[in-house]
Amino acid sequence: GPYQKQVERWLKRKNADARQSRADCLAIRAFQIKEGIKPAIGFAGPVTWARMQFLSARKNPNAAGKCPVRTYRVACVDLTRQVTWVQKGKKVVFGPAPIRSGRRQYPTRAGWHTVYWKHKNHWSTLYHQPMPYAQFFSGGQAFHAVYGSIYTEIGSMGCVNLRLADARTLWGVLKTKDRVFVWGRRAGK
Repeated sequence: GPYQKQVERWLKRKNADARQSRADCLAIRAFQIKEGIKPAIGFAGPVTWARMQFLSARKNPNAAGKCPVRTYRVACVDLTRQVTWVQKGKKVVFGPAPIRSGRRQYPTRAGWHTVYWKHKNHWSTLYHQPMPYAQFFSGGQAFHAVYGSIYTEIGSMGCVNLRLADARTLWGVLKTKDRVFVWGRRAGK
């Protein structure tokens, strides 16, 4: 799969050579079964890699110190790992949660932003799509839920997509004028 080497390293395979052996396939399949990833076929694809990234971020999402620590709430968006969380000081008050950010042609803008508008049942007039729990922070870019899977190789049109339950929880955490910090680079298309 496209994430073969990364997945092999994450699983601590002896020979992380990006060449799928039968043993690699069985190890990946065992991970997929344990995590409820379907189909569990041993393919090192975007869903498997995204789940591994999320699991790595769960204990301490800001272990690398890439999101600035402030006394106020900061929504941290890590494009490289495709995760988001909210911290106030060093305390994580939301997440981390898996995300899908902008595709190559429509990247999610990096840097500091501010939540400037919230709309619970927003409808995109540009893309003719629902954007539940939309919280806009940079031009037309927003945190919002999607009804399909966030685990796709092709990214969003610049927004930070979340699962419905995560977007609903984030809606209750973030307020207008809260700060958002975005960094990194999304892999894939």
